[in-house]
Amino acid sequence: MAGSLWRDRRFASFWAGETISQFGDRISELALPLIAVTLLAATPIEVGLLIAAIWAPNLLSVVVGAWVDRQAHRRRLLVLADLLRAAALFSLPVAYWLGALGLPQLFGVALLAGAGQVLFSCSYQSFFVTLVDRDRYVDANSKLSTSRSASFVAGPAAGGFLIQALTAPVAILVDAVSFLFSALLISRIRTEPFPVGQKMSLVAGVSAGLRYVLGHRYLRAALACVTTVNFFGFVAQALVILYASRELGLPAGPIGLAFGLGATGALLGAVIAPRLSARYGVGRMVVAGAILFPAPVAAIALAGGPQWLIVTIIAMAEAVSGAGVMFLDINLNSVQTAVIADDMRSRVSGVFGTINYGARPLGAVIGGLLGSSLGLRPTLLIAAAGGVLSCLWLLRSPIPSLRSLESLTR
Repeated sequence: MAGSLWRDRRFASFWAGETISQFGDRISELALPLIAVTLLAATPIEVGLLIAAIWAPNLLSVVVGAWVDRQAHRRRLLVLADLLRAAALFSLPVAYWLGALGLPQLFGVALLAGAGQVLFSCSYQSFFVTLVDRDRYVDANSKLSTSRSASFVAGPAAGGFLIQALTAPVAILVDAVSFLFSALLISRIRTEPFPVGQKMSLVAGVSAGLRYVLGHRYLRAALACVTTVNFFGFVAQALVILYASRELGLPAGPIGLAFGLGATGALLGAVIAPRLSARYGVGRMVVAGAILFPAPVAAIALAGGPQWLIVTIIAMAEAVSGAGVMFLDINLNSVQTAVIADDMRSRVSGVFGTINYGARPLGAVIGGLLGSSLGLRPTLLIAAAGGVLSCLWLLRSPIPSLRSLESLTR
C-alpha cells in the first residue's frame, strides 16, 4: 500500500531530498537566463549557448555511466553530485556581491551544474533499487514524479517572486541550499555497497552498455520511443512560445497563465498513474503516454478565436500533454528499472542520457530551421505527428502487452 512507502524512512528521506532540490531547480531555470539577459546584456546567441552549456554534459553520459558502474558506493556519488552543483551555484551570488560576475563564469556554472546532473542521473537508478522493492517501482516513481510535477506548478511563481524581491543571483542561493539539504538527507540513508561487475576499461564499458541496450527487446524499444518523442517535443518547444506570441497574438501574461494552468495536468497524471496502470496494464499506459504527450501540440497549432478561447485551448493541451508524459515516464521508467541487470544500471542510464538528451538540442535546432522555412504552424503540426509516431517503436516490442512488472524477467 502507498502508506508503507511513506513509513519507509530511507525512501522518505530520498523523496524529501529530491523534492527540495526539484523546487530549487525551478528557481535556477528562471534565474540563470535572467542573469545573462538583465545583468550581463547577453545576446540571443549567447543565451542560446548558455542553454546548450547546461545540456552539453549529457553527451558524456554514456562514459560517466560506464565509470559509475565500476563504483560500489553509489550513495557517495549522489552526495558528490549534489555538493558539486551547490558549490557551482554558490559562486554566482558571491561573484555578484564582489562585482566580478561575468558571462564566462555563468557558462562555467552551467557546465558544472550540468555535469553534476549527469553524475546524479547515472547513479540514481542503481541507488533507487536498493530502496524500493520491485513490486513498488510504479508507486515510488509516481511519488517522485508527483513532486517534480508540483515543482513545475508552484516553482516558477515562487521563483519569480524571489527573483523580483532578491535579484536573480541571490535567489539562486535557494537552489544551492536545496542541493545541500538533498546531500545531507541522502548521506544519512544507510545502504549496502552496490555489487560491482567485472572490471573493464571505460571504452569496453561504453561498448558493453550500447550492446546491452540495443540487444534488449524492452530497452531498445524504450530508447527509440523516448528519443523520437523528445526530438519532436523539442522541435515544438523551440517554437510554441513564439507561435503563441507572434501568430496567436497573446501577451506574456496570458501565455504564462495558460502554461501554468496546463502544468496541473502533469501533477494529476503523476497521482493517478499507478491506479490506471493497475487497471489497464503498465504496457498500455506506456503507449497511451507516448500518444498523449505529443498529440496536443496539434491543438495549439490549430488554435484560434478570442483570447480567452486560445488560452483555454493551450491550457487544456498542456494539461493533456503533461498527464501523458507522466503516464509514459512513470511506467516506462518502472519497466526499465525492472529489466536492467544490476551491474548494467548506470551504463544503461548513460546510454539513455547521451542518445535521448542529445536528441533534444538537435530537435530545437531543427525546429528553428523548419519554422523559418515552412512557417510556425506547419512545423508544430509536423512535431505533433512525428511525436505520435514514436509509439510505433513500442508496437513492435513486447511492451504493449505487459500487464504488470511481476511478469518481467531480465
